[in-house]
Amino acid sequence: MAKAKTAWFCKSCGNESAKWMGKCPACGEWNTLVEEPVAPKSSATSSAGGRVRSLLDCEQAQPLALKDIDMTAQSRIQIGNEEVERILGGGLVEGSMILIGGEPGIGKSTLSLQIPLHCPSLKTLYVSGEESPRQIKLRAERLSPDQLHDNCLILGETLLENILQQAQKLQPQLLIIDSIQTIYSEALDSSPGSVSQVRECAAMLLRYAKASNTPVVLIGHITKDGTLAGPKVLEHIVDVVLQFEGDTRHAYRILRSIKNRFGSTAELAIFEMRNNGLRQVSNPSEMLIPSHAENLSGVAVSAMIDGTRPFLIELQALVSTAAYGTPQRSATGFDTRRMNMLLAVLEKRAGFKLSAKDVFLNVAGGLKVSDPACDLSVVCAILSSNFDLPIGSKIAFAAEVGLSGEIRPVSQIEQRIAEAERLGFEQIYISSFNQLTQSSRFNRIRIVEVADISALCRLLFK
Repeated sequence: MAKAKTAWFCKSCGNESAKWMGKCPACGEWNTLVEEPVAPKSSATSSAGGRVRSLLDCEQAQPLALKDIDMTAQSRIQIGNEEVERILGGGLVEGSMILIGGEPGIGKSTLSLQIPLHCPSLKTLYVSGEESPRQIKLRAERLSPDQLHDNCLILGETLLENILQQAQKLQPQLLIIDSIQTIYSEALDSSPGSVSQVRECAAMLLRYAKASNTPVVLIGHITKDGTLAGPKVLEHIVDVVLQFEGDTRHAYRILRSIKNRFGSTAELAIFEMRNNGLRQVSNPSEMLIPSHAENLSGVAVSAMIDGTRPFLIELQALVSTAAYGTPQRSATGFDTRRMNMLLAVLEKRAGFKLSAKDVFLNVAGGLKVSDPACDLSVVCAILSSNFDLPIGSKIAFAAEVGLSGEIRPVSQIEQRIAEAERLGFEQIYISSFNQLTQSSRFNRIRIVEVADISALCRLLFK
């Protein structure tokens, strides 16, 4: 029996090499080469490839002059989910390909199934390579028992050629693949989920989307380091990349736009996971600020912006005397290194002795924040817990803290102030270096400008 021929493929760019190398010669990434079998030039391979080409037969493209290209607005398909439509830029673009990634159990399949259930007029072909049609029926009855209609078609299949044949036969308005790592083609002699299979199946599905003008939604797995599994070329092929974020132990999920050829990548959508599926959170500020007693220390509210969406979030800190020799530093939802930097600033520039104390920081709601405007609220929560003095529940913060102890300005400060005022906050602490152009219109909230940590302590803990 002849030995199967193998080659080394880069998971980042898909480049093929004859032997293993530590560094990919094409993209320069380290330790990304994986060994996979190479399909022989057999009649079976040729027939499978010809079958795919016949299914995707389309006219040859012709070059056009730049001035002659039609700029008519592309029609979008409304899917009945305002949050998803907004993050896509107004709805599904015909002929587009969308990739949704996230951890197991985060809600990818739930969101993909809710789209056809909530839009009965949209003929959808839902292809599942992971679950049987019975399992999908059980989930659909749990999500929307009154919205089971004839336009939601379920296909349990993993062979790409059969999927394309059914798509050509049924002519759906939307094709959903769950998931791309389970789909394989007969034209390749490698297992499903391999670099070559994912690359070629995604390319064939993209060709189908462009030829039939049908939007295709792909669900993708992610690796243990949080990146989308498969070759990096998968993200280059698709038009939109959406990624679910959040802790599966908490109810809230963030759907973030990583790439969008038809809209802004600064948008995000927030959902709440319930027993009957994902619920849209149209006003996340009220959901992320839980009610609690007035006299709790170590709690501060930050007016942050993620993308273009302002909302307020609660940060909680606990400072206590170290029970062991080495003090503990722990942060959930916030960068631990940045928290250590802020602790060093408090000790060096403001004289607070925190080196012998345990410091724990938590972002309420199980979310992860990276906005520099959260620095001031982190500092205030730590000082409040250290002094055991509560901060008023109607006070918000929005500023960055520098290494010299100065309080630095942040962008879009007026949107942050407007969101705090809308939610009934009475005071907001900002940097004195922020230039407000419309400060006169904020009548129901008092804007307190501070220049450094010392001035903040005198005003807040007097």
